[in-house]
Amino acid sequence: MKSSKRSARPAVTTANGGPSATDFRDAIHDHLKFTLARDPDSATKRDWWISTSLAVRDRILDRMIRTMAAHNQKNTRRVYYLSLEYLMGRLLTNNLINAGVRDQAVAAVKDLGLDPEKIFDEEADMGLGNGGLGRLAACFLDSLATLDLPAVGYGIHYEFGLFRQEILNGQQVEHPDNWSHYDDPWEIVRPEYTQTVRLYGRAETRFDDFGNSRMEWVDASTVLGVPFDIPICGFGTNTVNFLRLWESKASEEFDFQIFNAGGYVEAVREKAIGETISKVLYPNDQTESGKELRLVQQYFFVSCSLQDIIRRFHKNNGDWKDFPELVAIQLNDTHPTLAVVELMRIFLDEEGMGWEDAWAIVSKVFAYTNHTLLPEALEKWSVPLIEKVLPRHLQLIYEINARHLEEVEARWPGDDGKKTDLSLIEESNPKKVRMAYLAVIASHTVNGVAALHTELLKKHLFADFDEMFPGRLTNKTNGITPRRWLAGCNPRLSALITDKIGPGWEKDLSRLKQLEKWAGNAAFQKAFLRIKHENKVDLAGVIHRLTGIEVDPSAIFDVQIKRLHEYKRQHLNLLHILGLYRRLLQNPDLDITPRVFIFGAKAAPGYEMAKAIIHAICAVGEAINNDARIGGKLKVVFLPDYGVTLAEKIIPAADVSEQISTAGKEASGTGNMKLALNGALTIGTLDGANVEIRREVGDENIFIFGLTVEEVEELRRSGYDPFAFYHRNDELRAVIDWLGSGYFTPNQPNHLGMVKAGLLSGGDPFLVLADYAAYSEAQEAVDRAYRDPKQWARMAILNTARMGWFSSDRTIADYAKEIWKLKPVKVK
Repeated sequence: MKSSKRSARPAVTTANGGPSATDFRDAIHDHLKFTLARDPDSATKRDWWISTSLAVRDRILDRMIRTMAAHNQKNTRRVYYLSLEYLMGRLLTNNLINAGVRDQAVAAVKDLGLDPEKIFDEEADMGLGNGGLGRLAACFLDSLATLDLPAVGYGIHYEFGLFRQEILNGQQVEHPDNWSHYDDPWEIVRPEYTQTVRLYGRAETRFDDFGNSRMEWVDASTVLGVPFDIPICGFGTNTVNFLRLWESKASEEFDFQIFNAGGYVEAVREKAIGETISKVLYPNDQTESGKELRLVQQYFFVSCSLQDIIRRFHKNNGDWKDFPELVAIQLNDTHPTLAVVELMRIFLDEEGMGWEDAWAIVSKVFAYTNHTLLPEALEKWSVPLIEKVLPRHLQLIYEINARHLEEVEARWPGDDGKKTDLSLIEESNPKKVRMAYLAVIASHTVNGVAALHTELLKKHLFADFDEMFPGRLTNKTNGITPRRWLAGCNPRLSALITDKIGPGWEKDLSRLKQLEKWAGNAAFQKAFLRIKHENKVDLAGVIHRLTGIEVDPSAIFDVQIKRLHEYKRQHLNLLHILGLYRRLLQNPDLDITPRVFIFGAKAAPGYEMAKAIIHAICAVGEAINNDARIGGKLKVVFLPDYGVTLAEKIIPAADVSEQISTAGKEASGTGNMKLALNGALTIGTLDGANVEIRREVGDENIFIFGLTVEEVEELRRSGYDPFAFYHRNDELRAVIDWLGSGYFTPNQPNHLGMVKAGLLSGGDPFLVLADYAAYSEAQEAVDRAYRDPKQWARMAILNTARMGWFSSDRTIADYAKEIWKLKPVKVK
C-alpha cells in the first residue's frame, strides 16, 4: 500500500523526542484523507485501522531505511532465516509496543472519538503459519531486531493461510483463510527484486568450444517470485529488519493470440498455474499432485531467497571466498533443505566452481534446526518426483551422497549396513531422499530446541551422525518474546510488574527474578489474583461470544491450546474429563473445585484421528455443559479457529497449563513458556522444555506426572499392552467404553469408535492408558492446591518470576554467538 503526501503541520513531540498524540492524530487523519480518500464521517472501522497502521508504519520505515543504510555501509555479516512459515499474528499492537509509541497512538485514536480496542480488532492474523514452528520464527525475528542483529527472514507470501476452522455439529469444517483479500498496510511490494525460478525440464551434457563438458538444465519452465517486505521493529532500539515473502507469478500471464481466437480461459492458464505455488500454506499431500506442489513450493522459496542473498552479496563484494564471511543461512526445519543443493548448482553450473571449492563454501554457510523427534515427520521426497521437478538437483544429490558415503566407508570400513543407514537415499519403493540427512551433512551446526530433545537426537535420530561429526549437534532451547507474550497480551500484569520492578524488563526478562521477594506478600498476591480474575472475566466474554457457553470466572480455567496431534494427547485430557463427569453423576455432592476445560486446536485436513478427537471433545462438552445434574461444576469449551490473536486472549486468563505429551515426543513447546510466564501452573510430563521449566520454577511449583523417557522406552521394549491398563482400572475402562458407545453422538453412533479403537486395538501408540492414573492423581493435586488461594498465588507469581531464561532474546543471543558468529550493529 503506497504512502501519501501529508499536509504540512508543525510537529509536536514528547519530552523524549518521540511523536506526540497530536502528531499521531494528524497522521492518522491525513492517511484517511490522502491515502484512502475517505471522509471521517463515512469511514469504517477498517479504514481507521488502516490509517492508524500507516501512521505507525511511517515511523517504522524511517528506522528501517536507516537500518539498511547502516548495514550496507558497513558491509556487515547477516543471518538469513529460511522458514516455510511465520505465525505473525496481528502487527499493530506489537509494533506500537516495540516502537515505544503505544500510549501516544491510543491517545490519538481516542482523540478522534474512536474506541482503540474496536479499531485494533479490525486487523486479521496474517495467514503465514500454522503452529509452533511459525510462531517461533516470528519470535526470533522480533529478538533479532531487538538485539540489533543484522537479519533477513525469508518465506512465502501465501494467499490463503492453513484454513479457517468452523465447528459445525461438533466437527471441524475447513474454509479458506483469505487473510490477504484486501491490501495489508504492513506489506511493501518490491517488484524491482523479482526473481525467476526454473522448474521441470531435463539435465544434459553440453560442450564448449574447447571441448570441455558441463551439465546444463534445459527446457525448463519458469515462474516469477515477487517479494513483499514486512518491517520487523526491534524494542527499545532503532533497528528495523525485514521479513521478505515471495509470491509466485506466471512469467507469461496472458496469451494475446489465444485470447483473440476466443480462448478466454486458456489465455490466462499460465497465470493460474504460476500463482498456484504460493496459493496455500501446506497443500494437502495425500495426492501425488499435492506432493508435487509442496516440492515445487519449497524449491520456489529457496531459489528466490538464494538469488536475493547473492544479489545483495554482489552489491559490495566480488570474491566468493568472502561469501561465508558475510552470509549465514539458518534452515528452520527440513523444508528449506533444497537450498543446499540449489546453492551447489549455482556455484557449479553458473559460477564454474570446482566441487571441492563449492562444497567448502556451502558447508560453512548453512546451519540447521531440527524440530521433531518423530521419524515419520522427517521429510522424504521420492526420487521420481525430484527427477521430474528438479532433474539437475537429483544428479547433485546423488553426487553429494556418493562423496558422503566415501566418508562413511572411511569411518566404518566395510560396514554396508552403516552405509544403508546413513545414505541420503532410502532404498524403498520408490526410492526417497532423506532431507534431514542432507541438512545434517551440509550444515556446520545442527541444533535441537530443548535439552532433552537434543539429547534424544544424539541418542536416537542422529546417533550415527553425532559419532561421525563430533560436536556438530548442539542445543538451543527455544524462547518466546516477552513483548508480545506479556507486555502486549497482558497489559494489566505488565503494569503491576513495572510498578514493582520498574521498566526495562521487556528487554531483560531475567529482571523478573526481582518479583520473587513479593511472592509471599499478601497485597501483591491479592493484586496478582485480581488481575488474573479480570483476565478470566474478559475470556469468559470471548467464550460466550464465540460459542454461546456461559462460564464462571471463579472456576479453574484449565487450558490446552496447541496443534491437534495424538502425541500431544488431547484425548488423555478428555478421558480425565469423562472420569470427573462420571464421578459427579454417581455422587452429585462430590467436593471438587469447579473447572472450565478450554481447548483450542486445528487438525490437519487429512488427519482423520485428530478430527475425530475434536469431535469427541465437542460431543462430550455438549453433554456436560447441558447436564443440570452436575450443577455447573464442569464446563468444556472448544474455541474455534485457534490462532495467535485468540491465544493472546486465552493465555493471560489461564490457571492451569496442559503440557501432557508422551515423554520423548515433543521437541520443545513454547506454549508452555507463554502460559507459565503469565502465571499459569503447568501440569505436564517430563517432555520437551517442561524439563527446563521445572528446573527454573522448582519442583514445588509445577505438577509433573507420568512416564519418563526411559520408562517409555522400557515399556515399549517389554511389550506395551494397552488392554492390561484398560482391564486394571475400572474408571478408565468405563470412560473408554462410554466414549466409544455412541452415547455422545446418537446420530453418528460409530463415529467416536475410531478414538476408542486407536487406544485399544490400535495399540495406543502414545501411551495414553499407561499415564491415565498418574494424570488423574496430578489433577487431584491441582484441585487441592487451588483451594489455598495464598499458596496458589505464591506458586503462580514464582512461575512468572522465574521464566526469564525462556526469553527468545536469550535464545537468539546464543545462536548469534555460537552458531552464526554474528555481532550487533547499532543504528543511530
